[in-house]
This record gives sequence, structure tokens and C-alpha cells, in this order.
Amino acid sequence: ILASFSVIRCKKRHDIIKAGLNVSLANMVTVVIIDLLSDRFYPVELLPSVIFAVASGLSVSAIVSLLLPVLEHVFKVTTDITLLEFVDLDHPLMKKLMIHAPGTYHHSIIVGNLVDAASEEVGVNPLLARVSAYYHDIGKIKMPEYFVENQSSLVNKHDKLMPHLSCMVIISHVKDGLELADEYNLPIPIKSAITEHHGTNLISYFYSKAKEGQTDAPCEEDYRYPGPRPQTRITGLLMIADAVEAASRVLTDPTPSRVNGLIDKIVNQIFLDGQLDECELTLKDIHKIRKRFSYILTSILHKRIEYPGFDFNEKRKKEDTSAPKSSDTDKKSSAKDKAKRESNKPMDESGSNAFKS
Repeated sequence: ILASFSVIRCKKRHDIIKAGLNVSLANMVTVVIIDLLSDRFYPVELLPSVIFAVASGLSVSAIVSLLLPVLEHVFKVTTDITLLEFVDLDHPLMKKLMIHAPGTYHHSIIVGNLVDAASEEVGVNPLLARVSAYYHDIGKIKMPEYFVENQSSLVNKHDKLMPHLSCMVIISHVKDGLELADEYNLPIPIKSAITEHHGTNLISYFYSKAKEGQTDAPCEEDYRYPGPRPQTRITGLLMIADAVEAASRVLTDPTPSRVNGLIDKIVNQIFLDGQLDECELTLKDIHKIRKRFSYILTSILHKRIEYPGFDFNEKRKKEDTSAPKSSDTDKKSSAKDKAKRESNKPMDESGSNAFKS
């Protein structure tokens, strides 16, 4: 019983050793009391019993530490000790995400902060919520350039793809994420976060694009994620945080009222689409999530005051005016180069707005 209570809040492996010390101390006290209450008390015979009592507690803690991974696998349980190994940003998979998809990496960190802040409000494990947020988009590592947060130039890969092909590329990051999760032996709750954080949401951008100029509307199911919908409060919370963080990037003037309006719109859309029907989030929980997300996002998207003595716009104007004028020969050569570039471009090439899934 003492050992069970000692490991309830166990977050590190040395906490198991501390629990073993508590058991050893309890065993030693029990042995001494029993010997004192017996008819014959011999201190010499008490020493071996005390040594055995202390050794038993320490040996049990050592055995539990060694068998913990096996016990987690057999009973399908993920402890905080295991989660702490994955929350480390030096994990190979997180480093890979940071190098190949830096925009997605930053997005995941912000989403992790959001779910961590709101997790205690709705009664879920903050550590599991944060780890789930860190790894929910790892599938974007395979084709990072197809996601707007990783596009460093104005070129959008989706401009040359049909809407249904773009949709397939976007949806594939869920399957790719599961493959990476299996490769790196991520716990089952994290795999659930990868598959459930989009639920069966409609990829509205490409669905609307597919309807343009078409007499027959495309099948809506072809433009939805395969699901499943969130099954737990953590994945439901993650879905809201993921959508809210992505949408907040389009706010040009992120005042508190606009942030609140954005959060309300996103949450209402998710709720009315039935994405939260299968998880345990209540209306009271959703209200708490809204308030917490509003506070965090308003703080993240705050404006800086102007630095005295610095006028960055004026500096740019000076640089533009101080640039040397080109001669007529330079103008002609640049015009020729421009004409050559234009002639080499494909006829169907066009630009479009970026898309964030």
C-alpha cells in the first residue's frame, strides 16, 4: 500500500528508488516492533531481519525500474517516466522535425504550450497533452515543402497540382506520421493524437477550389480526413489548439477582441461539424479552453512598442533612394534577361495563396 501511494506522482526513475527506500523503512520499523512485542527479544537475531527488510524494499524498486518498459507494453499503459523521454526537444525525431520542417516544429511547440495551459482546466495529464502536441504533425517531415509554414519562398507547390492531388498530399501526412511513430516506438497515446487531431475535418480550401468552374460538385468525402474523430479529451483539446494556432497566423491586427472572435469561430465550426461528439469534452470544458487559449494567444501575438530613435520604415526609404540609377545599357540587358525568363516559363504557371492544413 505504501509503495502504491509513493509512486502515484512518480515522474522520474529516481522516484521509484525513493519509493523503495520508503518501503525499506516501513519494513524495518515493522520488524523492530514485532520483535519488541515478542516474548523473547534478542538484538543479535534482530540484525539479519532488519537487513533483509531494507534489502527487500530496495531490490523491489530496482526490479520495477528494469521491468517498467515491459509492464507498460503488456498493460498498454504509458507512465510519466516514459513521457519525459519524449518531451525532451533533443529527441532524434524532434531534431529531425526542426531541421526538415522548422515551421511545423515551431507550430508544434506553440500548440504544446496551448494544450499544456488548458489541460489542467479540463482535468487531463499536462505532460501527455504536451508530448502529443509535439509529435502530432511529424508526418510533415517527409514532404515539408507542401505545407505553407515550411515554404520559405513565394513558390507554392500546390499551384501545379490538381485540387484532389493536393488534398491527397495534405492528408498523407497522417499516414506518414504513423509510420514514423512506429519507427521511433512512440507510445500508443501519441499515435492516437497523430490520427485523431484532424478527425474527419473538411479541407475546405481545396474543396472550394475543386468546385470552381465545375457543374457537378465534387464528393465532399474525398476532401475530408479519414479520421477517426477525437476519442479522448486530450485529442479533442489538441484538435482545437491545432486549428486555433494555425488560424491565428492570418490575423493582421491581433487585438484581444479579434483573438476572441477567431477562437469562437474555430471552436463553433469544430463543434457544429460533430468533431467533438465522440470525446469526453463538455460544454463547460470548451468554455474553459476558450478562455485559456485567448489569454495565451493574446500574449504570444502581442505588439512591441516602437524603439526610440529607430524608424525602420525611414531607413528602408533611404536605402531605396540611395540606390544607384542604372544606365541605358543596363536597362536594356535587364529587359532582355527578363524576356528570356518569361519565354522559358510554362504557359499554365500561375500563383495562388498558400494553404495551411
